[in-house]
Amino acid sequence: MSQHRNRIQKSNKLKILSKVLLIIIGGFITAYGLEAILIPNNVSDGGVTGLSIVGSQLFGLPLGMLIGIINIPFVWLGYKQIGKSFALYSVIGIASLAISTSLMHHIPTIIEGDTLLVTVVGGIIIGFGMGLALRNGGALDGIDMLAVLLSRKVPFGTSDLILFLNMFVFIVVSTVFGLQGAILSGLAYFIASKVIHIVEEGLSGSKTFKIITNQPEIMVETIRDRLGRGATYTEAYGGYSNEQFKEITCVINRMEESKIKDIIHEIDPTAFIVVYDVAEVKGGNFKKKDIH
Repeated sequence: MSQHRNRIQKSNKLKILSKVLLIIIGGFITAYGLEAILIPNNVSDGGVTGLSIVGSQLFGLPLGMLIGIINIPFVWLGYKQIGKSFALYSVIGIASLAISTSLMHHIPTIIEGDTLLVTVVGGIIIGFGMGLALRNGGALDGIDMLAVLLSRKVPFGTSDLILFLNMFVFIVVSTVFGLQGAILSGLAYFIASKVIHIVEEGLSGSKTFKIITNQPEIMVETIRDRLGRGATYTEAYGGYSNEQFKEITCVINRMEESKIKDIIHEIDPTAFIVVYDVAEVKGGNFKKKDIH
């Protein structure tokens, strides 16, 4: 029994280590896209990174320092609304991005002049980096966390709010990089968001998890305690075996997917799971409780 527990603990440690490593790599890739392609061509990114680039250009402050400072309140939001592990992974990712931008500040620009190529290649690279971090349970930019929180307070979906908040960012960007720079920044961000979607598989909006497990009570209790999410039961029957099951249905936001998968695997590695993309969720009890 103790050997089995030790194996599980070792497996969990390796999983955490691999996640941390991939999040750090995601930050490094994103920084490369910014410093080697976008920023030298007067093209910015969206979100907190975009605001940090503007601040760096206006006041001559190090980009890495601004990324770290401006993201602090958003990481706190992530801690309160999504969980400790998400906040910790995000701190690692944001620190990786901040340090990498400082280290790469004087690297050669790989594309110059061709605005279309700059936006496409830059968008693909930063999208891949950010998607890699999100896929492993962390975020490199705090604006998504703000959008998740606001979506519970106002009658708009998370993806709509991300778009709205970034429109504000690109207006600020236009004051430094001009209208053309802001338009190109918006295009690069749009490409990046599509790449994130591909890397993370259906990142925008919420997701519905349908879980058939032989331990439904423990599963629901753990999801409630560790994720702050409620779940419902449906009686289900196996078409071949005619065996009766309790099917669990749980709706989560996009940043919680990695964590719920870990919970399911930990409790019942043989659980049958079906995941649906959900465009928007309103009403009911979707405003989850704080988990601290």
